[in-house]
Amino acid sequence: MHAPPELLGNNHVALIMLGFIDRPESDRRAARFERLVMPHLDAAYNLARWLARDRHQAQDVVQEACVRALRFLDSCKGDDGRAWLLAIVRNTFYSTWRKRPPEETHAEIDEDSLLWGARSEAWDLDPAITYARKTDRERIDRALMRLPLEFREVVILRELEDLSYREIAEMLSVPSGTVMSRLSRARALLARYLKQED
Repeated sequence: MHAPPELLGNNHVALIMLGFIDRPESDRRAARFERLVMPHLDAAYNLARWLARDRHQAQDVVQEACVRALRFLDSCKGDDGRAWLLAIVRNTFYSTWRKRPPEETHAEIDEDSLLWGARSEAWDLDPAITYARKTDRERIDRALMRLPLEFREVVILRELEDLSYREIAEMLSVPSGTVMSRLSRARALLARYLKQED
């Protein structure tokens, strides 16, 4: 017996009642997704934004990555989904979004930068300090954006997302020594780029 099409529509309850979805299993997956993915959405967006150099594409990358994370939820081993989700974001960017040109320039990075999210209220009171911080932030953002993508992603994952060398190595499918080498070269390039601006 077939249910009327209007009953099935997007009605999750109807699908459960008809036996197409096992409610306890659905609830278990939803709770696991909530626990593994949701706490790390800011980190996922931050990584996607630095990789894509465009906040709109970054939002699309994270949305697609979340769909993939839900689809492959059982592939996450353990109870910490941070590195797992960031690997999905990275792979989504490389497989789908990297081929697309940015819709905007990356000039808005300094406005949207999570790197500089924690601020002291006292600093906001002094215009000279505020200007100096903005200038420093812009210089560092420009230097980061100049890094080749393979170096930029390692810096973001290690310095901003605080992943271990092992986690980064697993994510990139390279030896830990390669991660350390890329990070060292990236830091040297950053120092050179910043010195060029002085």
